[in-house]
Amino acid sequence: MAILDQATNGSFVSLMTSTTILKLGTFFLAWVVLWLPLALPIAMVLKWRPNQPLAPGQKLPLLAALYLIAPLILWGASQLEGVPFSDYGLEWKLSVLGSLGLGLGVGIFSLIIVFTGQLSLGWVRWNSENWQRLVPILLPVMLLGLWIGLTEELVFRGFLVNQLKQEYSIGVGAAISSGIFALLHLVWEQKDTMPQLPGLWLMGMVLVLARWVDGGSLGLAWGLHAGWIWGLTCLDSAELIAYTGSGPIWITGL
Repeated sequence: MAILDQATNGSFVSLMTSTTILKLGTFFLAWVVLWLPLALPIAMVLKWRPNQPLAPGQKLPLLAALYLIAPLILWGASQLEGVPFSDYGLEWKLSVLGSLGLGLGVGIFSLIIVFTGQLSLGWVRWNSENWQRLVPILLPVMLLGLWIGLTEELVFRGFLVNQLKQEYSIGVGAAISSGIFALLHLVWEQKDTMPQLPGLWLMGMVLVLARWVDGGSLGLAWGLHAGWIWGLTCLDSAELIAYTGSGPIWITGL
């Protein structure tokens, strides 16, 4: 047991003193510092305070401001490291668009399988009378999903994974980046996000795998991520499904 504790403590110290981890901390700190001058006036206009839960109408403007400056932060990181932006996995080639389309299709198809299974188990019920609400939101939600998916893939499966693989194996790097990805969702909402952490971590691992399968390109991962956002947001916004509360919370997330 003492040997195990020593090994665990040694691994923790190694992780905390890692140059890569320090670089990642600096990256996120710089991102927040640049975001605050935009976030503070937005929060004042929205009359939101940090001790209050975020309503969807308050979260989106704050998230938009954060993600608008992400390309600037990533460009700055690439310049400091002397690497081309394409090293993060995004090159504007026709093959990327093909992978993006494939990812969108697979993402939507996987949601159909998941919710069909949950419906058969009685974990959700369909509100078929709300179908008419779906059509007006399909395009705007898809564009939103593409934007959020691209930004998060560049940061978490692009920059983070590239940094971590310099010091760790791809498996360890994937686990760390997926853990960071999951935990940062707590910034916006804690109570409802806690049960979703295992699923968010697993989602991150799948997206790292998608980049590896796609030969280092983010096209497939971007498509999967955007497809999941598109499908889930449409279902939620149109109120097409309702959870019955009978399913395990660690699977349904609710």
